[in-house]
Amino acid sequence: MKIETAVPSQYERLVEVWESSVRATHHFLQESDIAALRPLLLNTYLPNLKVVIACDNVGIIHGFLGVDENRIEMLFVDDASRGKGVGKLLLKYAIDHFGANEVDVNEQNPQGVAFYRHMGFVQIGRSERDGQGNPFPLLHMKLHK
Repeated sequence: MKIETAVPSQYERLVEVWESSVRATHHFLQESDIAALRPLLLNTYLPNLKVVIACDNVGIIHGFLGVDENRIEMLFVDDASRGKGVGKLLLKYAIDHFGANEVDVNEQNPQGVAFYRHMGFVQIGRSERDGQGNPFPLLHMKLHK
């Protein structure tokens, strides 16, 4: 598995990876939530972040990560590739290459919360609503050195 910088021609595949991951881990989201987020991800979020992909030796994208300064804004792994070290590889890359040390994770995504805790992040705050103002609480986490 190798890490590469994403290019716009890969964004459609990244949306597929995102949706696969979200459907496996974000059970609190409704179909309407996913439908509303899809174009935001494609047209607003991905073009405005530093995005890297994890792909295998034949070029299949298994996961991706987006950062803004020191904050991980998104990390998603295709459902079929979960549990194989892809998320860990992406997170370590973000820490080592971008100095990433902060992340917000949906409180209602216990797998995500457990992943970041396992990787050394600690909760430093909580918000009742997500970045879009929806009633999906966020845990604000920071890498504990």
